[in-house]
Amino acid sequence: MGHPPLEFSDCYLDSPEFRESLKCYEIELDRTSKSLKELIKDGNSVINAINGYSVAVQKFSQTLSTFQFDFIGDSLTDDEINIGKMIQKFSTLPNKLYVFQKKFEKESEKYYSQLDKHLNLSAKKKESQLQEADELVDKERVNFYESSVEYVYQIHQVQDRKKFDVVEPVLAFLHSILTLNNLTVEMTQDFMPYKQELQLSLQNTRNHYESTREEMEELMKRMKHPSQISKMHSFLPMEGYLYCQEKWALGVSWVKYYCKYHKEGRLLVMTPCEQRPTTKQGPAQLTLKSCIRRKSDSIDKRFCFDVETVESRPVSITCILIALSEGDRKLWMEAMDGKEPIYHSPIHKQAEMELNEVGFKFVRKCINYVETKGVTQEGVYRTVGSNIQVQKLLNAFFDSTHPGDVDLYSSDWDIKTITSALKFYLRCVLCEPLMTYTLHRDLMCAAKSDNLDFRLSEIHSLTYKLPEKNREMLEMLIKHLVNVCSHSNENLMSPSNMGVIFGPTLMRAKEDTVAAMLDIKFQNIVVEILIEDYKKIFSNRPEDSTVPPIPPPRITPRKRQPITISKRPPRVFQALSPDHFHRAESNY
Repeated sequence: MGHPPLEFSDCYLDSPEFRESLKCYEIELDRTSKSLKELIKDGNSVINAINGYSVAVQKFSQTLSTFQFDFIGDSLTDDEINIGKMIQKFSTLPNKLYVFQKKFEKESEKYYSQLDKHLNLSAKKKESQLQEADELVDKERVNFYESSVEYVYQIHQVQDRKKFDVVEPVLAFLHSILTLNNLTVEMTQDFMPYKQELQLSLQNTRNHYESTREEMEELMKRMKHPSQISKMHSFLPMEGYLYCQEKWALGVSWVKYYCKYHKEGRLLVMTPCEQRPTTKQGPAQLTLKSCIRRKSDSIDKRFCFDVETVESRPVSITCILIALSEGDRKLWMEAMDGKEPIYHSPIHKQAEMELNEVGFKFVRKCINYVETKGVTQEGVYRTVGSNIQVQKLLNAFFDSTHPGDVDLYSSDWDIKTITSALKFYLRCVLCEPLMTYTLHRDLMCAAKSDNLDFRLSEIHSLTYKLPEKNREMLEMLIKHLVNVCSHSNENLMSPSNMGVIFGPTLMRAKEDTVAAMLDIKFQNIVVEILIEDYKKIFSNRPEDSTVPPIPPPRITPRKRQPITISKRPPRVFQALSPDHFHRAESNY
């Protein structure tokens, strides 16, 4: 049974749903651990049986040793040693996660304990004491978020690695048993085709894991940066923990809630984190009327604000809420249109190019050069060129004074520079991927289908939903890749290899998330299908394609700035090959 991917951004919210998802993963991993222990036990039984067989062979050899054989000592055979090593490898898999799980639980308890003490501080304390308390809780918060992000990362690593870390030793274990003596030669021959097919699937699974591991690790490092805390909490709908004042006959208490605010409808959903023993409380849904910052001199607490609701529950129309910090309060009030001033940081987005005639000219020239000079070169499109040369070529070709006035056949450019420049143009220069953000989700759903016929027909149909210019360039590019793959006996570039390179180049999700990274392997599948079924897809419209293609929007030309690759951060989704293509590509 599959589980939804854990997003690093959920670590900063630490919602009940996130904790529930973590619990599901932990239960599943406990089940895997128990199954592995049972497998180790049964494997040891097989080893003991083999050991008994080995002793019998030694005894038989001893009888014949006087005229034929030397005595074989009491040591284990190579097969027994090999089997023992393989079967013991199982036990290391669940243990990798244990350290991070304990660290996460420890930091979680430590942070929330410190947070409760912090929020109960009197606002009348000295400023130096309050500042010291703020710094202490901020430090604990960072430690907790780091451990949470690391824990989510390790869960994904273990979930992915167990697909081959468990099956590979089992496969070796079975092979060792079948080849232990010559009596099972016939069984071994029957087993070999299945073993070879399984080994290929395991290698593909390992390649997919390697293609996303470094990207996910890089995303984890970025998410652990302290600057991500406020960024993650600025998402809408606003959600997080708040403490609500509740009045009782014997006094006042502050109850912890996990709250979600939906701007549409001004709906505040409050889920209690601590259930009372006598009654089970469900989430309360309140419609907001107003949000006002609570004056510091009116209450002996910090970070307070009043929320007036249309309903008369809980307790009163006006709820007094405590946020986790001053910054957190500002975010809540901003989301609720409160009276606290709203601060927006200006967003500076690097200018990107639309798909235009200069771009078509560039792609055509690159394709013509590759098909003339480098279609048989080993590793074409996998090997990369100099970053400086790629920048020089792009700046020269897209120069606003003489666009497209570059002779690729001059001695200044080599095949690696041209292929790298083509990939960089498609991946980073265009304002959106060639296969568009709009169709990305549908393409991923099609690639994930178990029905191969449906997979092909759906990708065929989606191709004709692209804007006309996008489809024209895609057809031109895929036709070229088909030609390159037809020389795979020389250049070693199969459709599968091209999918790994051009999958993240032609399509990607709009947001960098763990789920998007896990979909990279399905992006590769889409490109592989486009190459293998090029004639079927591009020769005829799909049968259900009755809607004419949507023309791209008309854009007023504007003056282009020189392309500076070194200042542009690399895209998260980049191609990876067994030859470490990714490390070189990440430079641009």
